[in-house]
Amino acid sequence: MRCRVLQHAKRKERGFTLIELLVVLAILAMLAGLVGPRVMNQLGGAKSKTAALQISDFEQGVEMYKLDVGRFPSTDEGLEALVSQPSNATGWNGPYLRKSQIPQDPWGRDYNYRMPGQHGDFDIFTLGEDNAPGGSGESADITNW
Repeated sequence: MRCRVLQHAKRKERGFTLIELLVVLAILAMLAGLVGPRVMNQLGGAKSKTAALQISDFEQGVEMYKLDVGRFPSTDEGLEALVSQPSNATGWNGPYLRKSQIPQDPWGRDYNYRMPGQHGDFDIFTLGEDNAPGGSGESADITNW
């Protein structure tokens, strides 16, 4: 009799029951449902913040370019003039950015540069995730104006 009790006790210690596993999975699913959307919103906001910081760096570079060369880069020269000297830029003392190339926006597209700008001396912008003017959230335009 005692041997059967020991065998029964050993069988119980082997693992989890199906009910216990289902309860744990249900709890994990509820946590993922509550936390997942918040994490995804934070990731989206990070892309917009990254674009805004990069545009701010470009702005500073363009201003330093103007101090050295006496003018802003033309639309044709673009932001590339901040890392490699254009042929007609006497006084160029760059590169004006820490990186040796112009990064793309967080959505994998080139930033837009326009001089003269429609909103200031020059415009630097990205059209956001949807790559269309306007929008809200991650699809909102990120600009220097």
